[in-house]
Amino acid sequence: MSTNVTQMHAARRGEITPAMKRVAEREGLDAGFVRREVAEGRAIIPANAVHLAARLDPMGIGIGFTCKINSNIGNSAVTSDSDNELKKLHTSVHFGADTVMDLSTGGNLDETRVAIIQAATVPIGTVPIYQMLQGVRDIGDLTWRDMLDVIEKQARQGVDYMTIHAGVLLEYLPLVKSRITKIVSRGGSLIADWMVKHREQNPLYTHFDEICEIFKQYDVSFSLGDGLRPGCTHDASDAAQFAELKTLGELTLKAWRHDVQVMIEGPGHVPLDQVPAQVTRQIDECHGAPFYTLGPLVTDIAPGYDHITSAIGAAVIGQFGASMLCYVTPKEHLGLPNDEDVKQGVIAYKIAAHAADVARHRKGARDRDDALSKARFEFDWNKQFELSLDPETARRMHDETLPADYFKSAEFCSMCGPRFCSMKISSRLETWEPATAAIRKG
Repeated sequence: MSTNVTQMHAARRGEITPAMKRVAEREGLDAGFVRREVAEGRAIIPANAVHLAARLDPMGIGIGFTCKINSNIGNSAVTSDSDNELKKLHTSVHFGADTVMDLSTGGNLDETRVAIIQAATVPIGTVPIYQMLQGVRDIGDLTWRDMLDVIEKQARQGVDYMTIHAGVLLEYLPLVKSRITKIVSRGGSLIADWMVKHREQNPLYTHFDEICEIFKQYDVSFSLGDGLRPGCTHDASDAAQFAELKTLGELTLKAWRHDVQVMIEGPGHVPLDQVPAQVTRQIDECHGAPFYTLGPLVTDIAPGYDHITSAIGAAVIGQFGASMLCYVTPKEHLGLPNDEDVKQGVIAYKIAAHAADVARHRKGARDRDDALSKARFEFDWNKQFELSLDPETARRMHDETLPADYFKSAEFCSMCGPRFCSMKISSRLETWEPATAAIRKG
């Protein structure tokens, strides 16, 4: 019997770990509540023991916590290197990413991953099938042992959660025939290719218990991948997507029998009117495990602006119960994001996650909004900058037209000027009281 060091294992024994205490502190919650949420599978604390012993600052993902966001970084076979990815890591964390996924597919994957983990105070996720392809000429050359070896190596390196595409089953592949975009998940398509070439069932599914044995030795959380997620709005909510979701629910229970933590990945591309039902179905099928969604993108016509099309869907799916939102950058569908794209994606998703928290009436969620609004009404420009998600950009935009220090306390901006500011006009309401009283008497 292998050693089990997972947060879920401790929680189910009634233990409140230091990581649970830290999550409670960050969330403004009782540590006992955090323990119960982890014990029952409604929340996870992705914290590989190796990373936790180094510099990880534990955080929680769950419907009872604030809505989190993830930033994807990683080099490709075409461009980028470790230094650039470390810069993207810094940008992601600086602007508020709660977790970061290393999706590197090219270069020295181990070197890049280890550098990211060693530098990161936030949880790091991976998609191990990308590294499985290194060293083989074709996906069909992979053996189950090859796959397991990569998973175990990444666990030893300190990866906090891994996307495992164990729900893509051989019998589900015919269900994608009527789709426009077929299979858009890289991991899902690779597993599908392996199954077709071997005429065998998905080994990540048939050997799932062996993966659990590794995960519980290091406390790696499952991010059960949606390999059949819809890649366009036409394909949303179809038989293929929901067949896989049902299997992910089955695998969730299997992981929980090992006391291994689980979150469920979700779509993808979904029309806005279908978003609430997506969350409801996931919670039902997957027994309340945290939902981690990519977007969803609510329209397909805006390449170059998909951080916006997806943030719209992300805010709504967060309101209805998604626990973490995977950001999309302006480069989605177009190319490898650079540092500026990462920043734009993180900011868009911080807005979406915060809007979801406000909509869910989370305690204290609107405090910052109210403080900024008060500063705005009082024309305290510096306070407005400080309270904004991106103070540097807010200050720069203001100073493009009114750069002098004098205008940091001016009772107008360059939009309205000194005579047409509605807030300045309405601030004189007290002087209107005699007039309004006279009207009431009349």
